[in-house]
Amino acid sequence: MAEREQAKPLAPAAFHIRSDEEENMPVPSKTHRRSCIKCCGCIAAILLILATTIVVLVLTVFQVQDPVIRMNNVSVRRLEFANGTLRAGVNVTLVADVSVKNPNAATFKFNNGTTTVYCGGMVVGEANTPPGKAKARRTLHMNVTVDLIPSKLLAVPGLMSDIVSVGKLNVSSYTVIGGKVRILQIIKKHVVVRVNCTMTYNFASQAIQGGHCKPHLSI
Repeated sequence: MAEREQAKPLAPAAFHIRSDEEENMPVPSKTHRRSCIKCCGCIAAILLILATTIVVLVLTVFQVQDPVIRMNNVSVRRLEFANGTLRAGVNVTLVADVSVKNPNAATFKFNNGTTTVYCGGMVVGEANTPPGKAKARRTLHMNVTVDLIPSKLLAVPGLMSDIVSVGKLNVSSYTVIGGKVRILQIIKKHVVVRVNCTMTYNFASQAIQGGHCKPHLSI
């Protein structure tokens, strides 16, 4: 019995032989995972900063605001009367000091425009406004000269009686100026400014009373 028990083979030990590839295969660690998470977080933060910057630029620099056009001073020249009426052979000249205020962060460059003068709802004169350039957040001044035709002024009902008795001339003007705003030398936005102005010219003080302009911007 003792010899049989000694001759009984032992059970082979369980073992596994790994190949060279399995031995060389890297094992992912917690440090590697943390590095990946940090890298993804940095990329997400950069993208968020870029998106925020673009939104701010769109709402500020890229936002085109209304250029403000005003008639600061208006003078009337060659307004001559004969026998209580205007001299038909002499055109009345209206000279306006016009300012173009550009509130944008880019230069507003405009082309020739047109200014039409109305009196009593009738067209009494028209002129071209010169081209110009209003720098960023600056105001440009220019003179606009409009010849008012006496025959058209005399056709306005009750005009001469108001001039003689009250000494005032009520006129309105409509100005259209087209141009463009170039942002960062890359983006161009075409702008058309339409301005309606109403004013009362006092012959005694030779000044404007109650002048008001209402601009309208279209892009």
